[in-house]
Amino acid sequence: MTIARKLFAALLALLIAAPTLAQAQRTYSQPELDQMLAPIALYPDPLLAQVLMAATYPLEVAAAARWSRANPGLQGDDAVRAVEYEDWDPSVKSLVAFPQLLARMDENPDWTRRLGEAFLAQEPHVMDTVQQLRRRARAAGQLASDERLVIVERSSSLAIQPLNPQVVYVPYYDPRIVYGPWWWPAYQPIVWTPWPGYARPYRPGVSVGFWWGRPVNLSVNFFFGNFDWHHRHVRVVHPTVYYRRPPVALNRTVVVAPHRWQHEPRQRATFYQRRERQQSRPQSNALPSVQVRPPVQGQPQPRARMPEAVAPQQPRAERHAPRHEPRNERLHKGGDRS
Repeated sequence: MTIARKLFAALLALLIAAPTLAQAQRTYSQPELDQMLAPIALYPDPLLAQVLMAATYPLEVAAAARWSRANPGLQGDDAVRAVEYEDWDPSVKSLVAFPQLLARMDENPDWTRRLGEAFLAQEPHVMDTVQQLRRRARAAGQLASDERLVIVERSSSLAIQPLNPQVVYVPYYDPRIVYGPWWWPAYQPIVWTPWPGYARPYRPGVSVGFWWGRPVNLSVNFFFGNFDWHHRHVRVVHPTVYYRRPPVALNRTVVVAPHRWQHEPRQRATFYQRRERQQSRPQSNALPSVQVRPPVQGQPQPRARMPEAVAPQQPRAERHAPRHEPRNERLHKGGDRS
């Protein structure tokens, strides 16, 4: 690659990263990252990647949560196909398959916003924190392969994959148990309340922190994002996803870093602007205000007239009948006097 091409690639990388860096409001410390990532660090890799990407669109997450509450009978593929025409990011659409998880993100909007900011500004640091938490859970004897998840160790990383890619279990766990004694007294881990339908297994003599809910059935290639632990970023594994019609390529950095996911700030701004327009738009069924003047003393008031719109209507046959008598009828009654 020539020097000119290298300079062009570097400049293009800066232009792509500039909106993302501008949106980041602050840099989070290690205790804060441990605190906010504690309840989700042990999720399967594909699901965790979707959560991190979706957190960068907090308003869309709130809109998807409202939709999920209005459609409680839909989950999995059925829910995702039902929102295919919504103007949300695909990562947000994918979370409607897991309504309980989406509800927790909506119940904690400050946590969701901070998670998205940290992921945008400190993606490698966030991924390192996930690995540190997983190693602590494994050292505490709480992270191991079973009939639901497979723990894959590669060099210095721990990957968590569903045993069956089409059947995903969303675990609930208590961070105060699975990671052992918490190491930041001033930054206690975020603990969610378990949602209904979760069963806690019992093992004699072992403190188990994982609770398991009902499996969520998904189609092949449902998750389009996953982790590249070696390069410490989220990558796009399926550039086109089946629940996006028409299919839209999600790889936005084919020149600089192929298959690396990038935040779409324009889409986020468009969603905000559209939401503000809808809130400022007057209601269509609102009646126009009528200003009534007070009566003037000593001045006769006009008599009220019945509006023509509510006046009794004549039958259709009578409305179209002629108003004068025909000439033949007048001759029969008394003759024509003209």
